[in-house]
Amino acid sequence: MSSIDEIREARIKKLNLLKEKGIDPYKTNSRRELSLKEASSSFEQLEKDGESKWLAGRIMSLRGQGAIIFVTLNDGTGLFQGLLKKDVLGEEKFNLFGEVTDIGDFIEIYGSFFLTKRGEKTLEAKDWGMLTKSLLPLPEKWHGLENIEEIYRSRYLDLIMDSEAHEIFIIRAKVIKAIREYLDKKNLLEVETPILQNQAGGAMARVFETHHNDYAMDMVLRIALELDHKKIMAAGYEGVYEIGKCFRNEGSDPTHMQEFTMLEWYAAYKNLEDNIAWTEEMIKHIAFEIVGKKAYKVFDKDGKETEVNFDTDWPRVKFGDLVKKNAGIDIADITLEKARKEAIRWNMPEEEVKKTSLGNLLDFIYKKSSRGKIINPTFVTNFPGELKPLAQQNEDGTANVAQLVIAGAEITNQYAELVDPILERELLVAQAKAKEEGDEEAMGVDESFLLAMEHGMPPMTGFGMGIDRLVAILTEQKNLRDVVFFPIMRPKKEE
Repeated sequence: MSSIDEIREARIKKLNLLKEKGIDPYKTNSRRELSLKEASSSFEQLEKDGESKWLAGRIMSLRGQGAIIFVTLNDGTGLFQGLLKKDVLGEEKFNLFGEVTDIGDFIEIYGSFFLTKRGEKTLEAKDWGMLTKSLLPLPEKWHGLENIEEIYRSRYLDLIMDSEAHEIFIIRAKVIKAIREYLDKKNLLEVETPILQNQAGGAMARVFETHHNDYAMDMVLRIALELDHKKIMAAGYEGVYEIGKCFRNEGSDPTHMQEFTMLEWYAAYKNLEDNIAWTEEMIKHIAFEIVGKKAYKVFDKDGKETEVNFDTDWPRVKFGDLVKKNAGIDIADITLEKARKEAIRWNMPEEEVKKTSLGNLLDFIYKKSSRGKIINPTFVTNFPGELKPLAQQNEDGTANVAQLVIAGAEITNQYAELVDPILERELLVAQAKAKEEGDEEAMGVDESFLLAMEHGMPPMTGFGMGIDRLVAILTEQKNLRDVVFFPIMRPKKEE
């Protein structure tokens, strides 16, 4: 078997041969008149009319001998077969094709349509042209993309060779389009907000830090969209939404990435009940109508498979009831000291326990004891208020929030949003104190946000969801990286 270097050297010779014959091996345009999908769907009429058309695409296979060559093209819309005959093309053009083309090249072919004896739709070429000469072979022609890291690093090769992987990103685009259409119909305005921020807010997470050279100031990458959206809501819009990148400098596993795509929306004069109803309606519509299924195979971070049925009523259960049932803890009267002991019992490291707030200790216990037991879509409500300082607070110490959980994973967060600036300041000051005491995920006080709140914000409800996680569920993928074109990877060590 030839080495990659030998293959490349042989293709360079073919490239030079094209140039010697005055043929541009890297054309900037094509004479294509139909996509391959269009050629296939209108084949009967094309064959009947006897018209000749230009088709184009990447060569995926070459076969034949003597005076005929069959070629399979792929242009991103589908596959189509071409037939080259020496007595039709002429000896010079036919021989040149055999001398300079390889699997992986982009070419165009011109001819009429016919059905082979085996019933395969085919174009009989009267002419052909080189569009792009490839210098390296496609994976299956040498070692294949068997290493998962190579698949992520060379995603374009994976998508060429794996039609199922190719389809995932088409589904992803359809899901995002459906989300936009749904929210547009709800009269929410699509907005864009800054990724670079002076201060991160809107979630509890560690940040990525950077520096603005021109302004000589430290900045961070946003961890959520929430605070800017609420400032916009103070301007009097009925509702806003954004689909954008967020960044959290935390651990990686098949269900978590540091760079991810977030959907957030906020609607004035709507409450949490409206929010929950919209969430169920939107996700069911996407699952049933866009993807076309009602049950899905969902995988946890260890690859364990669970079947989830979306075609049910999505129940609600309180955070406190789950923790009481599965961990024997009453969140209404638990002390910080007792919570620390319970967290250790659920395997939180002692050093981490010492610097973790009560709310985050209870959240850890909930995740360990309860969340993994939830399979079909379920809204978990009434989280500890300390965990949700941007949400309306209930008299029992919980927050007026909901979280959609599917197969043990958090899919959405929904709030009845807090718009009281006095109470909000108290809650954020408490968060800042926890941060000073070592809780790296606690929030700080954002004065610009509080200033906007003091000018008045409408009663509203808000929603947040990771797009990648939803797409992974709807395409039945084990790893979030399988639904992202270019996930973050460590640099490849060269031999």
